[in-house]
Amino acid sequence: MDFIWSPWRYDYLASTDKKPPSCVFCIGDDRSRDAEKLVVFRGIHNFIILNLFPYTSGHTMVAPYQHLETITEAKPEQLSEMMELAQHIIRALQKLYSPNGFNIGMNLGQAAGAGIREHFHLHVVPRWIGDSNFVNVTGETRVLPEELHRTYERMKAAL
Repeated sequence: MDFIWSPWRYDYLASTDKKPPSCVFCIGDDRSRDAEKLVVFRGIHNFIILNLFPYTSGHTMVAPYQHLETITEAKPEQLSEMMELAQHIIRALQKLYSPNGFNIGMNLGQAAGAGIREHFHLHVVPRWIGDSNFVNVTGETRVLPEELHRTYERMKAAL
């Protein structure tokens, strides 16, 4: 049997039963730590952040600044801007990566697979034909062609 190691994923796997000390989506007003927090763009009601454990390169999320558990608590202007930022992300990803498609969605609640249940957010995941291969399916390991901080630099410049 062959083994493929991805030790950088251990922090994520080990943290699934632990509640983070604070909400990762409650980023505050201090822009000096945006690169560290992977915040690539700030809007009026929402911000765009890279996923720390991406499914593909360019996997981003849009989250409201306000700590809201579900979409039903959001105001119309928050939801409208969220969709506008999703459009903005898609345009940037099309220029940077030329994906064949996108998955866009929310996982609301534990039963729906929400990793961060306390602060709703919208995922934008670029997809390519054939990007789900044997490594993803049988090895439960993702192989990303680009280091996360390089993705951050490219997305920050594009947005």
